[in-house]
Amino acid sequence: MARADEGSRRACCLVSEVLEEAGLDRTTARQLRKQVLEGIIQLCRWQLERMRETEPAEQRPKRGRRVSVE
Repeated sequence: MARADEGSRRACCLVSEVLEEAGLDRTTARQLRKQVLEGIIQLCRWQLERMRETEPAEQRPKRGRRVSVE
């Protein structure tokens, strides 16, 4: 009978139990998710800033180098 009870349990309930046993409650999970999202935002801002720094160099027309041929 125990197997029938285990098989009928939802996966989300099992995940919740595992997280709870690991000491990760809803509040902590929410804080972690917020930190991860803020980190991603900061990374994107940093990348955009780097792109802005290199824009003027890319807008200049590129010219070929003169190479002497012997």
